[in-house]
Amino acid sequence: MSDLEMQQAAGAEPGLSQWQRATNTFFAPSKTFVDIKRGNKSWWLPFILIALVSYALFASVSYKIGMRQVVENQIHLNPKAEERLAQVTPEQREMSSKISLYITEGAFIGNPAILLAVIALLSLGLMGTMNFLFAGKATYGSIFAVWMYASLPSVIKTLMGIIVIFSGIAPESFNIKNFAPTNVGAFLNPLDTNPALYSLASSLDLITIWTLILLGMGVATVAGVKRSSGYAAVFSWWFLFILVGVGWSAVFG
Repeated sequence: MSDLEMQQAAGAEPGLSQWQRATNTFFAPSKTFVDIKRGNKSWWLPFILIALVSYALFASVSYKIGMRQVVENQIHLNPKAEERLAQVTPEQREMSSKISLYITEGAFIGNPAILLAVIALLSLGLMGTMNFLFAGKATYGSIFAVWMYASLPSVIKTLMGIIVIFSGIAPESFNIKNFAPTNVGAFLNPLDTNPALYSLASSLDLITIWTLILLGMGVATVAGVKRSSGYAAVFSWWFLFILVGVGWSAVFG
């Protein structure tokens, strides 16, 4: 039984359908998050939409770029990895390439499951932040649902990536880690840019910031706290992840 049917059966005010919540995420996000707070926590529709476009990207990359080319590009964009491979035997180089290929394909195929696992884990941390640091009253299910709907802008980024692929981009220049022109890093050459700076520039992503704004708004709503508290919690975690990413790139990039 859907959320809407359950509320009608209980005589309560009907909630929004999942399609309405998904649409409102883009045009009236507060309505979506208030509806989640009322107990309408179904999240499978945004999950399905995100999974479908991710597989569409996988098909596009496989057809127009080639997964082996994707792997070769990533090696070329990492001078340290390219240098290490130049020092091994051809057989070892081929084996390393196959392993990287399997990992890349596996990441594409398992992307929906990975997404669920990541959001499940991060929702736990965000719930703790909202409830213990900001005296909120959010439930885990409401935080998880908010995160799913707040992730819908990623559909736009993925579709932009597909457009880029079919616009005639040279396979040798395709960067799977930065496949859409939504951040500063997409306009920089990774080989000519300091790895830490490139990581920072890639983090300044319009779709990511859009998602974070929605997430901050949503968690504040379901936790019953000021919206500024939601933004503080979400963007603090984001800044922490950026620092870790920049530091990792500075050391290993």
